[in-house]
Amino acid sequence: MLPGLLFFFSVVNDVRASIERHDLASAQAAARAYQAQSGATPELAAALSWIARGEWDLRQLPQAEQYATRARKMATELLGMRRLDSDAWLPTALGAAIEVHAQVLAAEGQRPEAVAFLRQQLGLYGNTSIGERIRKNLNLLDLEGKPAPALDATDWLGARPPTLASLRGHAVLLFFWAHWCVDCKGEAPILASLLANFGPKGLVLVAPTKLYGYAAGGDPATPAAEKQYIQKVREQYYPMLAGVPIPISAANFLNYGASTTPTVVLLDRTGVVRFYHPGALSAAELSSQIQKLLVR
Repeated sequence: MLPGLLFFFSVVNDVRASIERHDLASAQAAARAYQAQSGATPELAAALSWIARGEWDLRQLPQAEQYATRARKMATELLGMRRLDSDAWLPTALGAAIEVHAQVLAAEGQRPEAVAFLRQQLGLYGNTSIGERIRKNLNLLDLEGKPAPALDATDWLGARPPTLASLRGHAVLLFFWAHWCVDCKGEAPILASLLANFGPKGLVLVAPTKLYGYAAGGDPATPAAEKQYIQKVREQYYPMLAGVPIPISAANFLNYGASTTPTVVLLDRTGVVRFYHPGALSAAELSSQIQKLLVR
């Protein structure tokens, strides 16, 4: 492979590696060098979006906004008349740029503006691969304290999932998971312990998942084959949660913005969202949140 082509494919990895070392100067230098050689490309837009996230993590708000704006402008221009998901890098670039811009607005005290921006972007890209990510960020700012969206339960594993309306009077833990998710498997014993402790006090666990189009080893799978594979994963890694209903629906992941797995959502006895968290949680963290619900 030609040296230039090697460089062409390495810019995002170079930038990410520098960011992991908290070396933003090297990440920025790599992006500048790439742009001088290759110009504006989807890969460069993705690299800029990673720099925006790196600046955000360091709470460098002006710099984060600067790179998010550059990434979003470049991605939008490169998108043109193409579908967003026809390119491997544009969803990463645009999704991250939207996320960082909203985070900066909220951090600067402009929460209503951030919510309005995310709703606008959801209208534009809600039916693309970044729809869940946009909804996640919108939910982080706007879902707690509001009634939980209903769950689609047209397909499921295990017991038929109850409607959220039928669970009024119970605290509800929604655990969004994926068959490929290592962190989800790590949460299984924690959830089983919490359910054993708090189930008699009124806690109900529902574990939505969805189909991803592949099964073991990333091999393409039909919906029927993938559903069988999910059942095998469930039996192998989640035997202690055998009685938990599992709705299978992409709509649930979109409505709850579950672009990160696991995503944990806690509802109070009236069906109102009281806690929304993308990512794994410790037993102590989850237990503390559940106890708050049970004493309301």
